Amino acid sequence: MKFSWRVLVLWTLPALVIGFFFWQGAFANTPADMGKNAASTRMTYGRFLEYLDNNRVTMVDLYEGGRTAIVEAVDPQLEGRIQRVRVDLPVNAPELITKLKDKNVSFDAHPARNDGAIWGLLGNLIFPILLITGLFLLFRRSSNLPGGPGQAMNFGKSRARFQMEAKTGVMFDDVAGIEEAKEELGEVVTFLKQPEKFTAVGARIPKGVLLVGPPGTGKTLLAKAIAGEAGVPFFSISGSEFVEMFVGVGASRVRDLFKKAKDNAPCIIFIDEIDAVGRQRGAGIGGGNDEREQTLNQLLTEMDGFEGNTGIIIIAATNRPDVLDAALLRPGRFDRQVIVDAPDIKGRLEILEVHARNKKLDPSVSLDAIARRTPGFTGADLANLLNEAAILTARRRKEGITLTEIDDAVDRVVAGMEGTPLVDSKSKRLIAYHEVGHALVGTLVKDHDPVQKVTLIPRGQAQGLTWFTPSEDQGLISRSQLKARISGALGGRAAEQVIFGRDEITTGAGNDLQQVTGMARQMVTRFGMSDLGPVSLESQQGEVFLGRDWTTRSEYSESIAARIDSQVREIVEEQYQATLQMMRDHRSLMDRLVDLLIEKETIDGDEFRQIVSEYAEVPEKAQYVPSL
Repeated sequence: MKFSWRVLVLWTLPALVIGFFFWQGAFANTPADMGKNAASTRMTYGRFLEYLDNNRVTMVDLYEGGRTAIVEAVDPQLEGRIQRVRVDLPVNAPELITKLKDKNVSFDAHPARNDGAIWGLLGNLIFPILLITGLFLLFRRSSNLPGGPGQAMNFGKSRARFQMEAKTGVMFDDVAGIEEAKEELGEVVTFLKQPEKFTAVGARIPKGVLLVGPPGTGKTLLAKAIAGEAGVPFFSISGSEFVEMFVGVGASRVRDLFKKAKDNAPCIIFIDEIDAVGRQRGAGIGGGNDEREQTLNQLLTEMDGFEGNTGIIIIAATNRPDVLDAALLRPGRFDRQVIVDAPDIKGRLEILEVHARNKKLDPSVSLDAIARRTPGFTGADLANLLNEAAILTARRRKEGITLTEIDDAVDRVVAGMEGTPLVDSKSKRLIAYHEVGHALVGTLVKDHDPVQKVTLIPRGQAQGLTWFTPSEDQGLISRSQLKARISGALGGRAAEQVIFGRDEITTGAGNDLQQVTGMARQMVTRFGMSDLGPVSLESQQGEVFLGRDWTTRSEYSESIAARIDSQVREIVEEQYQATLQMMRDHRSLMDRLVDLLIEKETIDGDEFRQIVSEYAEVPEKAQYVPSL
């Protein structure tokens, strides 16, 4: 357990309070001469005078200003032994001193001491002092905790994490696959370390850099690498931490953040998920006094207002650049927008090499092959892929990760967890015909992606799967490729209808039909690939904001809408009839493939194409082979 002085003090203070009161009650009211001012018995004043008249009193000690006396007297009942008794004297007894002198009795007067008053004052003061000190330390300790009592008056304080020299443990060498973005941000690091290199030629470093890209591509990782490389003060905060339910808190936190940044310039401010606070203004009903808008206005002012922020570089990340306010994106605020996109095959290979440093790979595993098989994977996907493969290796008690674990991990990441295969039944045979229908169209149609494997092993919600190998980094898709994909998606439904009849088709093609309808509609409305001509009838917009675009007119008339529906139906029906005819022409081939699939449960692409080539001509498909 970690030793803490604060915890020790908090436990010590109550112990001191209890100990003090115990000591005060036991010893504080005892005078220094308590041993002398003590007697076991009491005696009345009248009896004391009788003893005095009979010459039995030997000594008298007066205390408390003559109000109390300790008397040493000879008691005849105790065989003449001397005893000490306490006598309470009256206030007005001036004759007592005279009597004592007449009888030659030794007496002494002891003046009263003020020790009791002093200890009483200390006793009354020490407890409040200790209590206040303990509460102060307790509040100090809990002030940094979320929801602690010390946070009551700190709503407007910035919650940014501050590091004088950010030790993130991430450098540029740990970031791979996004070389263009690294080069752009490397200039920021160079400026912070060697500003004279740029100022000598009149260059001005960008005030802000916006990292844009889909989730998992490495935007936050890049910011950590910048912090690790620059060696300057680093502020990091999430966009959602500006927004609170209290009005004005977000703007106050923005002001506090930039005030701290100015005191520590040159420095870097990193705002993650800036779309939480930087959304387009004027989207709400009633507009005006929205808390998020106030926060954004303050952020705009601080980034580029009347007061300059020399030496403050702002780096923000978002995967929703379309929702950001236009004023936030202009030069002077975010001068650069760095696109952090999904890596290509070379980038994926570099990412795999980084994440494979701490993995025990079998010598037979080729990272190049993994990179070729994973088009569209982001850096986070590849890291998760190798981690899943390592978990499978440990589960199977192997010494190193093999290609089998890699393949299973790819299937696990893409499609979900592997289920239990069905026993030989009508449902299993129907699913087999469905998947063989997809794979057969993908093999026989030239413009379709080649088949990678066909399996009857359930994954996720799917009872069977057909895997295709997409072409690497295909940015443009032709009309024939779109029609081929529609045919491939309809292959399962067509196989069910040809083999089992129209009345026995199942709901297994539900997801396929959604994909088909979406592709056909995009061909008509967005890509101009129909008889309606090269016109775009629907804009590509994201989610509609509250109150935004409510008053925009429809982009086409009702007659055009009817023609769009007709064209979509015509495209789908044309491809479905062609797919049905393909299934009828290769009925015997389908039966053989289904029997083999039921027996083996999984058929890889090469074996599938070899069997198909015995019955029909398999077209050669041009595959893009990138250079590493």
